[in-house]
Amino acid sequence: MPIWWYVARASGLVAWALLTLSVVWGVLLSTKLLGRKPTPAWILDLHRFLGGATVVFTGLHLVAILVDSYVHFDVVAILVPFASQWNPLAVAWGIAALYLLAAVEITSLLRRSLPNRLWRRVHYASFPLFALATIHGVAAGTDSRTTFAVMVLASVVMCVGLLTAIRLGRAMGDSDPTPARVPVTTVRRSEP
Repeated sequence: MPIWWYVARASGLVAWALLTLSVVWGVLLSTKLLGRKPTPAWILDLHRFLGGATVVFTGLHLVAILVDSYVHFDVVAILVPFASQWNPLAVAWGIAALYLLAAVEITSLLRRSLPNRLWRRVHYASFPLFALATIHGVAAGTDSRTTFAVMVLASVVMCVGLLTAIRLGRAMGDSDPTPARVPVTTVRRSEP
């Protein structure tokens, strides 16, 4: 097999691992499981670095796929869902993930000039981004059916799922408009 096929596979796996770490780190920050405020500044910078590195390795993955002669992808096949002749559904999952990754990263770079509400809503796309990238990796990845890959995948998906459930639970608890319950006390009537 040509070197570019190995580069495409390896860069795809590394991009997914970096995305996973970025999502996990972001959820740990947003749920405040690391403390009330992420200090020192490098904790938030690590999350940003992981997201940026995900973009770099995703770009390398796409370039390697274009250069590789094993399957013969063209630019349309890697940018337009279902345009690929090779496994169109599996590739479409990856293309959808690519566009979500672009949206999350671009809005993160522009965060200071965007309303916080808009940035937050787009940033929530990280959850479906992780899901789509995982489905793409399983459906298109040639290494995803090994015992080791299945064990890693199951562990990672469970970890992200648990952290996501915690995040959603805390988000729903923060926005709950109902007042806190006041315990009801029973008053005994005195008999005449």
